[in-house]
Amino acid sequence: MDKLTDLQLDALSEVFNIGAGRAAASLSEIVNEEVKLSVPAVEICKSADLNAKALSLEQTQFGVVKQQFSGTFQAEASLLLTEENALEILRDMLGSQISIEELAEFEQEAMCELGNIILNACLSAMADMLDIQLESSLPTYNIYSSDEVISDIIETQDHGYVMILHIDLEIERRQINGRLIFLFSSSSLSMLRSKIDNFLQNI
Repeated sequence: MDKLTDLQLDALSEVFNIGAGRAAASLSEIVNEEVKLSVPAVEICKSADLNAKALSLEQTQFGVVKQQFSGTFQAEASLLLTEENALEILRDMLGSQISIEELAEFEQEAMCELGNIILNACLSAMADMLDIQLESSLPTYNIYSSDEVISDIIETQDHGYVMILHIDLEIERRQINGRLIFLFSSSSLSMLRSKIDNFLQNI
């Protein structure tokens, strides 16, 4: 069975929205503004079937923060934001008066911090609610084209499945859309499915 049922996907969406709430609270403290972060949709597909349309990616450059997770199962997690949106968020985090040159100097460090906050908040919520043990690697940050995002996922041989989380971020009254991408092997997806079923039985 390759896909999760609608009920299982709804449960995951609930879990990730709790994580998104935690991430929003942390980001609010950094920017001293109310931050809203939600996960309105969760999808799962085979890596080989992935394309730009499935990810709703326009032809542009993306800031991509990646982390590896290990423990109960293995996964690779990525935060995707258009480079323009990424720079807007960085200005909010670092101060709107910062120059373009200064912004470029801190871009990698600040984006890794942003990705670390969002990815770890979502994964920690999943760990807490689904009784999963997970440890994360240090985040990395790179700029990719949409084609490079797709090819990087497809070429990752160890992960046959992709979970796509559409995220809505509202910060200083600006609406920003992004993606959280989780790559799983078949065995890791089966383990996740089992954990979700246990969670649903205990509700």
